[in-house]
Amino acid sequence: MEPLERYRPIIDDFEDFLAACQRPLGNAVRVNTIKASVDRALATLEAEGLAYEQADWNPRVLDLETDSPGSTWASFHGFTHGQEEVSAVPPVVLDPEPGERVWDCCAAPGGKATQIAALMDDRGTVVANDNNLGRISALRFNAERLGATSLAVTNADARNYSLSRFDFDEFDRTLVDAPCSCEGTIRKNPDALDNWSPDHISSVAGIQKGIIRRAIQATREGGTVVYSTCTFAPEENEAVVQHALEAEDCRVVDFDLGLEHAPGLTEWDGQSFDSSLEKAARIYPHHNDTGGFFVAKLEVTA
Repeated sequence: MEPLERYRPIIDDFEDFLAACQRPLGNAVRVNTIKASVDRALATLEAEGLAYEQADWNPRVLDLETDSPGSTWASFHGFTHGQEEVSAVPPVVLDPEPGERVWDCCAAPGGKATQIAALMDDRGTVVANDNNLGRISALRFNAERLGATSLAVTNADARNYSLSRFDFDEFDRTLVDAPCSCEGTIRKNPDALDNWSPDHISSVAGIQKGIIRRAIQATREGGTVVYSTCTFAPEENEAVVQHALEAEDCRVVDFDLGLEHAPGLTEWDGQSFDSSLEKAARIYPHHNDTGGFFVAKLEVTA
C-alpha cells in the first residue's frame, strides 16, 4: 500500500481510504437489457435463490451475493454480465443515443462496449477497438453472449486509428477507458501495486495522451468524449485531460453522477490544471464501497 501514500494530501479521510483498499470487493453484475428487462433479470435471479441489491444510482447494477456471478442461469442466458459497479459509470456519463456512431477506443474485454450497445437499445454502431489481439477473443465472446449486434470489433492502435474502413469519417461519441496503472483495482487485484513505479506511470501517461487526442480528432464538433481510468495518479488523469485541452479543440463539461465522489484536481506536484478539471470525478473506494475510478467528460468544440 506504500505507493498510495503519495495521495494522502489529496484524499479526505485518508485512513478510511486505505482501510477500504484492503477490504475484498463484492461481486457486482450489470443487467444486460439487450437480452432482458431489469424485472426479468431480477426474477431469474430470485428463481435461483440468489440475493441481490440494486445500486441506488443505477437500477441496472446489482451487488450479487454469490462468489460465482458468471455461473448463474442469468449470466448463462446473457441477462447479466459481471462488471464492477464503478466500471459501469463511464458509459452512463457518455450517455449514447440509439442510432449514433460510438467508438470505444480500448474496449476489451467488452464490458463497457456492450453496456454502450445496451444503452443505445442495440441500434446504431458501436466500434469496439483494442490493440491487444489476445484480448479480442474475449471481446467478441462477450458481444455474442450478450447479443450486441450493433457492435463491430477492430484491432488497432487507437493513437493512429484510421476510419478509412468505415463509410463515415467521424463519431458522435467516444469512450477512452484508457490502459493505466490500475491502482483503483487493488480490492479485486491485491497484487495491482506489485510492479508500481513512477516510470510506469510516466510511460502509460504518454500512451494515454496519444489516445485521447486521437479520440477528440475522430469525434464530430459538438460530440462527446469521456476519458476514464481505474487509477488515482493525477499524471494519468487530470494531466492527460490538461494535455488534451492544450492540444485539441475541446472543453471539460459537467455531468450528474449519483455516486459520492471528489472533484478533479486543479494542481498536483507543482503543476496547475485548468479550473474546469474540477468538473471531473474522482471516485475513491471508501466513498461507495467500490473500486477507484476517474471520469472526465469533454465536448469537442471544433
